[in-house]
Amino acid sequence: MLSLVQAVVLGVLQGVTELFPISSLGHSVLLPHLFSWHIDQTNPQFLAFLVATHFGTALVLLMFFWQDWLKIISGIFRSLYQREVREDDTYAKIGWLLVTGTIPAGILGILLQTQLQALFGSALLVAAALAGNGVMLFVAERLRARTTQEASHDDAIAKLSYTQALGVGAAQAIALIPGFSRTGAAIAGGLLAGLSHENAARFGFLLATPIIFAAAVLNAPQLIYGGSDFIKTTLLGACCAAIAAYISVRFLTEYFKTKTLTPFAVYCFLAGVAACIALVR
Repeated sequence: MLSLVQAVVLGVLQGVTELFPISSLGHSVLLPHLFSWHIDQTNPQFLAFLVATHFGTALVLLMFFWQDWLKIISGIFRSLYQREVREDDTYAKIGWLLVTGTIPAGILGILLQTQLQALFGSALLVAAALAGNGVMLFVAERLRARTTQEASHDDAIAKLSYTQALGVGAAQAIALIPGFSRTGAAIAGGLLAGLSHENAARFGFLLATPIIFAAAVLNAPQLIYGGSDFIKTTLLGACCAAIAAYISVRFLTEYFKTKTLTPFAVYCFLAGVAACIALVR
C-alpha cells in the first residue's frame, strides 16, 4: 500500500507534526491527497501504519522524560500506599492529574472509533479542521494574555485542580478529529488553566504519552495481518517518526520557554485554507 519513500516522508512528517501544534493526522491525511498518492486512507492497514509512527513518537517522549516518569509513577504508587495525595507530594499530584486528563480522549476514542476513522477519507473536512486548529490556537493566545500567571516549575503544574486537568483532557480530545492538533489543544487548555507556555507544553507532552501508547496497543493486531512487507515498511516509518520526534521535542522544550503559539496558529489557518482551495478545484 505504501512505498518506502512514502513511508519515510509520512514517518518524518508525523514525528514533526505530532509534537508541533499543527496536527499530525491532518498533515498525514492531506499530503497524500495533495501529492495525488493513490492510498486508501480508510484502509485499516494505513491506520495501523499511522498508529505505528505514533508509537515511535511515544517511545521518544517516554525516553526524553524518563526521569519525570519515574518520579510520577513512584508518586502514584506512594499515594496508593498512603491512601491520599499529599499537598506537598508534587509528582503524585501530577500523576493523578495525568490520569484524569486521559479520561475524555480515552472514552471518546473507544466509543467513536469507527466514526472517527471514517473522517480520514474526507480531505476537505480535514483541511477545514486544520484551519479551525489555527483559530483555536489564536483564541487561546488571546485569552491567555489576560488570565495566565507565569510559573516555570513542576509545582505550578501540580497546582492544577482535577477539574482543570479534565478540561485540558477534554480540549485534547478534539484532536481525535484529523486536522486538530493533540499538542496544540493540550497547550491551549493548559494556557486557559493558567499555566505558562513552557509548563503547558510540558504537561501536554506528558499527557500525550499514555494516550498514544493506548492507541498503539488497540490497533496493534492490524500489524500482525499486514504481511512481512507491510511490517518492514511500517517499521521504517516508525523509526523515521522517532528520529524526527526527538529533534522536535528538543526544539520545542526550548522554544516554549520564550515563544508563543501564534506562528503555528497563522500557519495552520493559512495551510488549511490553501488546502481547501486546492481540493475544491
